[in-house]
Amino acid sequence: MDLLETVLAAHRAYLLGWNIGTTGGDDLVTYRSGVRHAPLNGVLRASGRPPQDALAEARVRLDGVPRIWWAGPDSDAGLADSLVPLGAVPLASLPIMTAETGSVVPVATPAGLRIAETTDLAEFVAAYGRVSGIPADATATAIAREQAFAGDGTVIRLAGRFDDGPIAGTAVAWLSHGVLTLYFVGTQPEHRRRGVGAAMTAAAVDLARRHGISTVALTSSEAGKALYDRLGFRTVGVFQLLSF
Repeated sequence: MDLLETVLAAHRAYLLGWNIGTTGGDDLVTYRSGVRHAPLNGVLRASGRPPQDALAEARVRLDGVPRIWWAGPDSDAGLADSLVPLGAVPLASLPIMTAETGSVVPVATPAGLRIAETTDLAEFVAAYGRVSGIPADATATAIAREQAFAGDGTVIRLAGRFDDGPIAGTAVAWLSHGVLTLYFVGTQPEHRRRGVGAAMTAAAVDLARRHGISTVALTSSEAGKALYDRLGFRTVGVFQLLSF
């Protein structure tokens, strides 16, 4: 497996850890958490299926929940463009980025910020949910799914706090397929522009080193890409995200 294939496999493994629905075969891989938050329900891969058939089946499997389609390098070429005439709506192009732990640019931790693993899922999910857009009345479902998470790997949840106060920054470190992949990297609005996001990323890189992992991966928003570029991450692929 080359690096990109490995990163994609780790990504699928993480989101499938949320799944309570039908996964399907390699030709159409879906996951359904039941949380009313589109990134936690969707299509991970479609290969060797006519787009119209794949779309119709995905709509059946994911009926009743907000969902997204990750059209990435592990799906058929041109899939995103094929889905649009069938009613799918393009949302964003997200860069898939990686860095070797030894090449990540060091960053200073903001004064007073302490970053440590947390097992308080209620507080942690409420914090990342506020940043990522999980509705308040869906938080309890997200907490329950975190508690029941059963992916092919290890989850370490990092919380950053100023002077032992409420959570200021979050990061989920997913150790799978020999890489550490980052999810839910976010800063509470009242603590932004203080370097919290960079510090949370740096803490995950340190965690990777301690576990003997040399590669860190993430899927960035366009807004966050400049930060990851500065830290030494490079783009190795792109996800086209669509609603359907």
